[in-house]
Order: sequence, then structure tokens, then C-alpha cells
Amino acid sequence: MSPAARGGPLQGVRVIELTKVWAGPYTGKLLAFLGAEVIRVESRESLDVTRTYGVADIDKAPGFQAVNPQKLSVQIDMKTKEGVGLILALLGKSDVVIENLRPGAVKRLGLGYDTVKSAKPDIVYVSMGMYGSEGPLSYQTGYAPCFAALGGLSALVGYEGEAPGGMNVRYGDSTYGTAAAYATMVALLHRRRTGVGQYIDVSAVESMTSMIGDTVMDYTLNGTVQRCEGNRHPEMAPHGVYPCREQQWISIAVASDPAWSALAEVMARPELAQHPDFRTLAARKAREPELDRLLAAWTASQDAQDLAGRLQARGIAAAKSQSSVDLVADPQLWARQFYRTVSDRDGDTRTVVGPGWSMTGEASIADAAPRLGEHNAYVLGQLLGLSAAERQGFADAGVTR
Repeated sequence: MSPAARGGPLQGVRVIELTKVWAGPYTGKLLAFLGAEVIRVESRESLDVTRTYGVADIDKAPGFQAVNPQKLSVQIDMKTKEGVGLILALLGKSDVVIENLRPGAVKRLGLGYDTVKSAKPDIVYVSMGMYGSEGPLSYQTGYAPCFAALGGLSALVGYEGEAPGGMNVRYGDSTYGTAAAYATMVALLHRRRTGVGQYIDVSAVESMTSMIGDTVMDYTLNGTVQRCEGNRHPEMAPHGVYPCREQQWISIAVASDPAWSALAEVMARPELAQHPDFRTLAARKAREPELDRLLAAWTASQDAQDLAGRLQARGIAAAKSQSSVDLVADPQLWARQFYRTVSDRDGDTRTVVGPGWSMTGEASIADAAPRLGEHNAYVLGQLLGLSAAERQGFADAGVTR
């Protein structure tokens, strides 16, 4: 049975995932949220670690569920000659293929770009590697902590005057995966205009470095090595996180002198707005430690949520620092459909993080991550045209297990 049309700008686009863990599947997740039909090629002989880590049921694993909603799953063992043949036949009926396997793996399997291009000349082939597919370091593989460290981000994350503390591990995969999804969209637009496909070589390290372009340019042009600055910002002061009542915290960012005047009024200290030590950004930057102590002494007696509301009402950027429970309970995030409710084929529902955009004519998002091989009949039978006897033969031979 064919999946129902879901709308969205990528309706009618078929994406094949030869991916593992988080970054590659995250790319597919974003494309699925835009309406593409995304098919994961999986095998019981080579299960994704997110299906198996810390769980007994590979179809209920939270990590897999989080990053693979609204996708299809077909079982094909790509380590067999027959399996590779089935994948090439499937790619011949597809628009995009995403791979983030170990460097060189797809070529050794017989699924490199030149081979795939022979099966589908206008294919958009997305290759994801830590250092890309070329260069002296292209043989190396790694995970999110490596991406953020080698890209330069982790060196900037830490308290002022202390050693770097490192970047959250999820930032690397999601940022890298988003860059690959964006590149895929550009390539699809190019193909629509020209009829020509593309090979997209996405480097995780370069994706991370692109997030700190100002720091890289400052070093390139001026030889400046940026150090950890905690929550400081070169163009804002105050800019930090301050303690409140009941072990709560609030983030406050003052981007202009009028905003500083408004903050001084909320503090019931209007004289601070014209005090020579704090009147201008330059003055406030020169006395940031004193400024932070001043704010922390004031916020310590405040309720974080109430204070954030009062500051926002005056045009000051402020927000309560949220725990995981706070985030899940945030009514604004629910109202803006940041969270979506999806269901599996048994009718069980769960909540997933939805797309980071809002658009007219968006794709419907209703399906939870697939069970292993849930869509074998559709992919092998309807798309590839294999008879029931042929499908059984491949299953008995272990090709589609």
C-alpha cells in the first residue's frame, strides 16, 4: 500500500537513507518533515546503534524514535551482492540518496557516486563525512564531540579565564545534519532548473567551523586567538545568566542603551542609566564584572518567570533558564507546534520534536518512526515490482532480513 500524500514542498521527492546514528538520519528527518518520502535501508545484521542501545525492543528505542519519525523502513542487506543490486534498482526510482557510513564504505560496497549515477543520472548524492570525502584527513571517522572540537566550537565554550568545557554533543550532529539538508534542497532546486543532479560532499568539521566565521576571520586577519568568555557578548552588556529565587536562573541580554535604561527602571534604579560607569556600551563592557554582580544581587530575590515577563514587556531580551521539564511544559512551544504527536501502526502515540519552521502548505507529520522492515512489501513489491515468490526467495537467502 502506497503511503498517503502528505503535502509540503518536497511532496513527490523520494529519499533513500544509507545512514547511521544521528547526523545522517537527522538530515532525512528534516527532508521528511518537508514532505519527502524518506526510506531507510536497514538490516537485522547491521542494526543502527540507536535501535539497540539500552533497550530490549528495537522498534521502541527512544533514540531511534526521536530522529526517524515520518520515515519508511525496508530491510536490505547491503553487504550482499543481491542487496546492492536491489538498492541500485531502488535508487533508479529515487531523487536523493544520503550516506554517512565510514569513509570509503559505500565505494567498497559498490554504491559510490559513479555507480549510482549510472543507475540514476540526475541523482542528488549526499555524502557526509567528518572531513568530507577528499583531503589528507578524509579517512578519519568520528562523532559529534569530535565535530565540535575539531571545528573549533568547543574551544570557545567555557567560563572566562578557565579551560574550555566543551560543546553539548547533540549540537554537532544536528547542526551538521541541518547543513546537509540545506545543501540537498539547493541541489534539488538546481536539478529542477537544469535537469542536472549533484554530488554533495558535506564535511562535519567545516559545518561546525562555519558557525564561528567571525572568530576564524579574526584569527586569519589579526592573529587573535579567541578565549573562553563564559556568557559574554562583544556587542551586548549586560549579557549573562543570573540567579533567581528557588535555584532558578534568568538570561538577560541588553542590546542597546535604551534597553539598558529600561532595565534600570525595572530594577528601580533609574540613576544607573545615566551613571558614567554604565551609560554607554563601552562603559558597561569595561566594567562587566561589576555590572554582573550588580544584576545578580538584584535578580537573587526575583522569581525568574515573573521577571522574564516584566523585562520582555519593556523590550528587553530575557528568559527563564529552562530545565527539560520546563521545556516540555512550555505552553508557547506547544502553541507554535514545536512538539508534534505521532502514532505507530499499533495506534500508540508519542511526542516528538517537530520542524523548526512554520509555513503555509506544510507537510502533515503524523507517523512515528517505523518498525524494522515495516514497509518491505511497499518498497520491494510496489516500487521494485518483485513478486511475492521473489520477495520470499530474497528473505530466505538473507538478502532482505
